Amino acid sequence: MTTSISSPALHHKKRKHRASDADPDAPRKKKEKLKQNTGKPHPEPSTSEFRVTKSTITLSVAPVFAGNLRAGVEEMLDSMIMRYIPSLCGVLLAHSNLHFLSPTASINADCPFAICNISFDATVWSPSIAMKLVGKIILYSPDHVSLLLHRTFNVSIPRHHIPQDVWEFEYGPAENDPEYGEGDAGTKDGDGAKAEGEAVPEANGQWVHRVTGTRLGGTDGYLEFTVIGKTVANDMLSLQGSIQPDPFSEEHSATQSGKNSRKKRAKSP
Repeated sequence: MTTSISSPALHHKKRKHRASDADPDAPRKKKEKLKQNTGKPHPEPSTSEFRVTKSTITLSVAPVFAGNLRAGVEEMLDSMIMRYIPSLCGVLLAHSNLHFLSPTASINADCPFAICNISFDATVWSPSIAMKLVGKIILYSPDHVSLLLHRTFNVSIPRHHIPQDVWEFEYGPAENDPEYGEGDAGTKDGDGAKAEGEAVPEANGQWVHRVTGTRLGGTDGYLEFTVIGKTVANDMLSLQGSIQPDPFSEEHSATQSGKNSRKKRAKSP
């Protein structure tokens, strides 16, 4: 004997389908209402060169730390500080809130190293392209300007990323110039030694404004630039900057600037 059982939920679904057939725009309106009532804030891109991120990593701890794995993990994390870490896309500055993801560590085959899965909060220096930063000028050169960012990180602004119609390089006196020795007499004796944060010496020349004659960076030597490139060498991150109004234009590339300089030389009598 077969008994059929009618489900109220089934009738409820049928009623829903009938209502939707009568008004095909009803589901769309409902979805639109749900979208409007979510109220979730959209994530905004980070505007800071420093960030704190939750990171996970697997480390092989030496057997000397078998009695204290936390000390071994912290020592390994300390060795990563001030180094560029590709997985973090930046330079690790500090670590905190260390946690082990498993209560036990594993040992594979005959390897005596303990494999630990950990998580920690990483403070990272990770400037992004097109970000505007301010650095301290430490060297003027005819082909580039060198800056120091946060007294630690190197920045280079090549010549073709300095507006040539606004700034020009003014060479300093030659070393065999008699006036050159007189001007440096005080610094050689140590009386006029350059203090930390003082302006860069002008012995090799400087970039000056074509009209006003003021030095690039002003009296304090601080200069705002746009990040246009990154270079990783020896686990250290350095930046390439630009002070052009449109730093990403093809006119400011090295090849294009070389062509423009050759054209100017050909036009000159």
